[in-house]
Amino acid sequence: MAITLYETFRAVFYAPFYAALARGAFADEGLEVELRTAESLAVTAAGALGADADVSWGGPMRLLYAHDRDPASPLAGFCEVVTRDPFFIVGKTGIDGLAGLAGKRLGAVSEVPTPLLCLRQDLREAGIDVRAIALETGRTIAENVAAFRAGALDAIQVPEPWATLLTATGDARIVEAAAARGACSYTTLFTSRETIAARRDEMLAMTRAIFRTQTWLHGAEPAEAAAAIGPYFSDIDTGVLANAVTRYRSLGVWGKTPLLDPAGFDWLRKACLGGGLIARGASYEDCIDASVAHDAMQAIQGEETPS
Repeated sequence: MAITLYETFRAVFYAPFYAALARGAFADEGLEVELRTAESLAVTAAGALGADADVSWGGPMRLLYAHDRDPASPLAGFCEVVTRDPFFIVGKTGIDGLAGLAGKRLGAVSEVPTPLLCLRQDLREAGIDVRAIALETGRTIAENVAAFRAGALDAIQVPEPWATLLTATGDARIVEAAAARGACSYTTLFTSRETIAARRDEMLAMTRAIFRTQTWLHGAEPAEAAAAIGPYFSDIDTGVLANAVTRYRSLGVWGKTPLLDPAGFDWLRKACLGGGLIARGASYEDCIDASVAHDAMQAIQGEETPS
């Protein structure tokens, strides 16, 4: 069974997907998965409804956005992988927490909308006026890193491996780990409900592969996990990757099951509403088909139950 899978872009926090591919977890389920990188974020959603891809991974934010624009949208998520926010605020030493960003120059992520939407919600909930921060939104992550190193920014919003690389010398610190807020649905496999129905066995097989990989990833040595995903990150030292794995795992960024947490979905929906991305806020049931994860988990747990 062949499946074309779209990735949003290459990122360490998507490690469970790469580990599943590298370790043959999909092949073990009888699937031939071809990974493609989408040309843009919009393409991932469109691709899952067209001929370019069968399944995409991405944020449930895209599902909320699609259902806000069209309540009859057929898109549905079915297998969560990143269950907490994988971004960090890295700043100069002396900046203490989000409140310490007041009056500082902060470079925010521009490539994708979810990190900044979530940061703005964190600031609202902390009672911090974003207008007190000199927020700069026009640079890419790499450009922000260069500006931070050059002293043009006081703090930046980054994922791993940048958190590890920037703090390694001691002249920068993690001001805030967004994952510390708790559940926030960040990345799921999604496709159309028609595909889920017509190709349910394949969607179940994909989800079983992810579930087995999640179990492995939470038990593997960081160096072993880094070696598995290393071919997808040839420009990153394996020791840095191992540190990133350790940090993400300790923060609970990667779920232990493929079942998307309703509480995490609700927090993300609140951030999208508060940030003005959506006006209505579709329900969990509108956007998520939880039956796939339930059935996949039940099948694997049934294998492990002694007869």
